Amino acid sequence: MAHTILLIQPGPAETRTYSDYDSVKDCMEGVCKIYEEHLKRCNPNSPSITYDIGHLFQFIDDLKDLSCLVFDRKTMSYRPHNKDFFKEQIYKQLKEQASR
Repeated sequence: MAHTILLIQPGPAETRTYSDYDSVKDCMEGVCKIYEEHLKRCNPNSPSITYDIGHLFQFIDDLKDLSCLVFDRKTMSYRPHNKDFFKEQIYKQLKEQASR
């Protein structure tokens, strides 16, 4: 488990925010929840909403900025990661969930 700081900017500079998580996995789940909340706001009358990984990845690409800082115990510092890292990690997590 590595402390992870999520940095997200969906639009103009004033929309910048951050969150912190106990692990990369928790951070990726947080990004998925952010997307799901976005879908709920866009479809307020839908009783249920489904999406595929392609839609989620497009959402990630459309964000003005998305990055995270993951604590590295070896160097005792935070390592930055970009949108590609999110896609790789989310893909791995969803693949693991599907195999269960």
